[in-house]
Amino acid sequence: LKMSKANIRAMEHALPHEQIIQFEKDGYLVFRAMLEPAACEHMLTVARQQLHAALPPLEYEAELGYAGAPSSLEAEGGRTVRRLRDAYGRDACFHDWAEDTRVISKLRQLFDEPVCLTLAHHNCVMTKHPQYGTATGWHRDIRYWSFTQPDLICVWLALGNETPDNGGLKFIPGSHRLQIAPDQLDELDFLRPEHPANQAIFAQGKAVELHQGDVVFFHSRLFHAAGVNTTPAVKTSVAFAYHGNSNQAVAGSRSAASPDVRLTD
Repeated sequence: LKMSKANIRAMEHALPHEQIIQFEKDGYLVFRAMLEPAACEHMLTVARQQLHAALPPLEYEAELGYAGAPSSLEAEGGRTVRRLRDAYGRDACFHDWAEDTRVISKLRQLFDEPVCLTLAHHNCVMTKHPQYGTATGWHRDIRYWSFTQPDLICVWLALGNETPDNGGLKFIPGSHRLQIAPDQLDELDFLRPEHPANQAIFAQGKAVELHQGDVVFFHSRLFHAAGVNTTPAVKTSVAFAYHGNSNQAVAGSRSAASPDVRLTD
């Protein structure tokens, strides 16, 4: 029997069994140089143009109110952008990356079913600016997502180098399997730094350095964090979130406010 070109491409980008087991154990996988430099540079050019034009929809650091953020949009640094929202609809380069066979074929294996892209969450170009870009405490993305099962995967693409110096990602391996008591979390569902039970969890945190074109897949229950950017350059990444077709958004929730994009049959 002849195989379709789509099936051949999917097989070419398939995960070995060992990586599937690793994802189940650690909650994340890193793929080095997954996207070629020219494509990354093109995305960077588009992102910089849209940042310069303040092309909406945008999220500003001042709107989040994290520690160290400008107090208002009118304050010094108040127009520092945290993310360019609706990346999927902003430009073909982001749209095409969200549907890239290299991404979807791997997700199809990890979910073991057809894959959907949610447009309600992530779906953005993340920026971390010097001086006004704030740190993010240890949290799980599922804290503000509403699906029938807490099993989604974020696909994070580094458009440049990401290190502890410019606010790169940190993960707590295996923390997607932890049972966390309510009193270990603050009102925003960040792990409380002062809670004794959290100290051992924090000690397991691991910085994951990425280079241009590197991609990390991580589970929606995995605790992750990011520091501030102490370099002079803006750090830029692209983030999309996916779920299995059987795992649908809860009706009436924020997660159901935007349509999904079904990506495999």
